Amino acid sequence: MDGRDLVRSVKAVGSTGAGRRLRTVAAAWRRQRADAAALPPRGAERARVPGVVREVEPGPGGGVIRFTRSELRIVVAVSGVVFWGWDGADPEPSYALAGRCPEPDPRALLEPDKDGGWRVVAERMTIVVSRHGAVEVQTPGGVVLRRDLPPRWWEPVGGGTARWMQRSEVASDARFFGLGGRASGPRLRDGTYRLWNTDPGRAFGPGDDPLYITMPVQFVVADAATHLVFHDSSWDGTVTLREGEEGAGSGHDRAGSSELRMDGGPLRCWVMVGTPARVLLAWASLTGAPALPPAWALGHHHARWGFGSEQEVRRIVAGYQERELPLDAVHLDIDHYDEHQVFTVDRERFPKLPVLAEELRRSGIRLVSVVDPGVRATPGNAVYDSGTAEDAFVRDALGRPVRGVVWPGESVFPDFTHARVREWWGRLYEERLSQGFAGFWHDMNEPTSFAAFGESTLPRSARHSLEGRGGDHREAHNVYALSMARAGYEGLRELAPQERPFVFSRSGWAGMQRYGGTWSGDVATGWPGLRASLSLVMGLGLCGVPYSGPDVGGFDGSPSPELYLRWFQLGAYLPLFRTHASLRAGRREPWEFGAEVLEHARVALVERRRLLPYFVTLAHLARRTGAPYVRPLWWGAPEDRALRDCEDAFLLGDCLLVAPVLDPGADRRAVQLPRGRWYDTVTEKAYEGPGQVLVDAPLSRIPVLARAGAVVPVRGDDGGLELEVWAPAQGRTGGGLVAADVGDGWDEPELERYATRWEGRRLVVEREGESGAGEPPYPVRVRGLGES
Repeated sequence: MDGRDLVRSVKAVGSTGAGRRLRTVAAAWRRQRADAAALPPRGAERARVPGVVREVEPGPGGGVIRFTRSELRIVVAVSGVVFWGWDGADPEPSYALAGRCPEPDPRALLEPDKDGGWRVVAERMTIVVSRHGAVEVQTPGGVVLRRDLPPRWWEPVGGGTARWMQRSEVASDARFFGLGGRASGPRLRDGTYRLWNTDPGRAFGPGDDPLYITMPVQFVVADAATHLVFHDSSWDGTVTLREGEEGAGSGHDRAGSSELRMDGGPLRCWVMVGTPARVLLAWASLTGAPALPPAWALGHHHARWGFGSEQEVRRIVAGYQERELPLDAVHLDIDHYDEHQVFTVDRERFPKLPVLAEELRRSGIRLVSVVDPGVRATPGNAVYDSGTAEDAFVRDALGRPVRGVVWPGESVFPDFTHARVREWWGRLYEERLSQGFAGFWHDMNEPTSFAAFGESTLPRSARHSLEGRGGDHREAHNVYALSMARAGYEGLRELAPQERPFVFSRSGWAGMQRYGGTWSGDVATGWPGLRASLSLVMGLGLCGVPYSGPDVGGFDGSPSPELYLRWFQLGAYLPLFRTHASLRAGRREPWEFGAEVLEHARVALVERRRLLPYFVTLAHLARRTGAPYVRPLWWGAPEDRALRDCEDAFLLGDCLLVAPVLDPGADRRAVQLPRGRWYDTVTEKAYEGPGQVLVDAPLSRIPVLARAGAVVPVRGDDGGLELEVWAPAQGRTGGGLVAADVGDGWDEPELERYATRWEGRRLVVEREGESGAGEPPYPVRVRGLGES
């Protein structure tokens, strides 16, 4: 424990009652004693490197290269992704993989290379292994994208888990992204990033790391190609990044570098190379297609810790309705529980919750419930009693249930790494459904256990099933929330099979998109927090998690009217559009900030409602291709270095470019444009890219530009689907995709393709199909003709 741990822990529990503070002290001491007894100091260690090649064994898609003190297995899959594992590590078992690992590519062969090394040639990359164990990833043309130096292990002399380290070099022009949800991004600068899901215990800003979702996923963009590398170990670790320099010092380039240090687990990784779209398609095929949210979850959500009663919920909803503001969901936090106990209801403050839920549903508004993993350890609590009977809770090294402290008091924690426990937990959502809830947000699932000092989580020595393999919390911690999300998602599939589950989770790991999305967690109120909101969404999208969004307005404090409005305007273009705040924060309803802010917020809400068919289309595209809704400006041109360094704007799908206002007092802002013509969606003024332009950003709106030629599905004035077509430049063509889905069932709509082209001075819009082109079945509105 260091000073920062103590300060963080005291802040986390300082506002609680004296009884809870004493319990957090006791819990911290219990955790320390348990770990001291079950995890003795490592003692002397022996370092090891692979040695030199002594023999090889070709196999399907690659083979095994044996060194003096280790062996390396390489397999190229038919999808083009490459796996390699040291010391006999196989792709499975893995919490990241969606199912069985992909089939090896029979065309990929292990063959000799120069200087005693070996190589595997695949369609999209070549893997070259030196005689000492360095591994290079090359393009088909021979350009080196990544060079992993020979790894190093440190093994306890008396036996135990080996630590390991892997140093890598990338091109001097490469830029790093990913590593899960990072507030100081999306481009990751020089520094060390920890791989341990962490509740910071307070509202966070750009300088805080780690946060709730960490992933050993590096998304690397360079001139030659984009690649993603995933080191499949869930143990605690760090990644130290250093960007390269071109022409540094004596005029020679300095390579960028990455140093990964892990406290344990297998040294194995997956690599995929190509365009950003191709890379994330391969990633989704490996780790699972993103869950498809119901259409209503792509609307506007209003949440608060502290609604307090049915009367307050009705008051808030009435405020939206009286002002004719769109609202699609209301979220209830832990204050609606009976003494904060999960799967309960405070009957005094919410005496007729199912009636309230039905009233809201008739108005087109769904009710969403928070779900925490901590279960009050009190006999008579139905969840505790049934979990005890099921032997569902995490135990310590002596076989006793591990106890921590969370909102309901002294609590125990389900072991979601056991299939039987996931099934038990999944059945508990029947109580939530009976109360009328339509969606669920998982909170406190890093997992968090309040502590007066040290880490605010379970003892590292706590025992977990890990799917029957057995292990401790050092391995289970980072996949705890992922497994909880799986339990909820699969339980809801069984309980309500006709509806898509809506689950989003504060914490998670690689593959969490299979079960839903996430949100920012407790982002600090302030302009830095606003900027961090965008960083988190963009970074998570590049890790394969397309559905996310921040607490609009920030979790704590009281935003100024200008800050609130700029945050609200940004949120209207993010996948999860949700206002939320803490118990002690200021209000977040749009009418609380004055008449001017209310009217500007109304414009943002109406525009979000109008763009709902486009968001639905992006959700279906994400499920089918892995492409995030929110994409960096370099998505279609990663070789454009000016775009690669731009972090304050984004592409919403292929059609729109959103340039939020992230600084106070701004009424204009510079926007870096990708190649092509772009229209201001309000003024229809045209701009030409590539290059930087200065655009108006009055308080009433943030700049949103449409790509020339784009076909955007929108909601028409009559509520039906309409095609908004932005005229291509004369002589150019364009197009777009539409997924006409307005429900929350499982029928997947056809992905409709539309093309735009000029016939003389007439713009033609056609639907493309297997039998040829035809007239669109929806009304068409053409914009930008004055600039064509």
